Amino acid sequence: MKGGSKVVIQPHRHDGVFVAKGKEDALCTKNLVVGESVYGEKRISVQNEDGTKVEYRVWNPFRSKLAAAILGGVDNIWIARIVALNASYFLKNGGHFVISIKANCIDSTVPAEAVFAQEVKKLQAEQFKPSEQVTLEPFERDHACVVGGYRMPKKQKAAS
Repeated sequence: MKGGSKVVIQPHRHDGVFVAKGKEDALCTKNLVVGESVYGEKRISVQNEDGTKVEYRVWNPFRSKLAAAILGGVDNIWIARIVALNASYFLKNGGHFVISIKANCIDSTVPAEAVFAQEVKKLQAEQFKPSEQVTLEPFERDHACVVGGYRMPKKQKAAS
């Protein structure tokens, strides 16, 4: 994907995520270190109306589980780096998580859906409250992305 005047960058519904509209559409984020590629990802440079240039890093959903989840329709994306046991040390009560589950790495003898359900039950037992779950097909086989909250506060009942 090339940048310049042929590509139009539009904000995605998730803050900090953009859609590069061109010959092929792509998810991207602003590159904080212009000219640097972290994982060998494609970069596009777009010239703004005022003449300044902005560089974006293209997300490949076949390499990024988060990009695959966004394209799969997850509405609530909160990036939490620490999940499960580490959450008790580093994630605030009421914080949010994203976890990618690769079924075959957990148990390849049962259907992927059964593994996903089993892992969600484990999360729930550790005070995680999943709010969404999507499979990452066709980008990743036998993968699911689960997002939700950790130690969510109880909702207050309205006074009558």
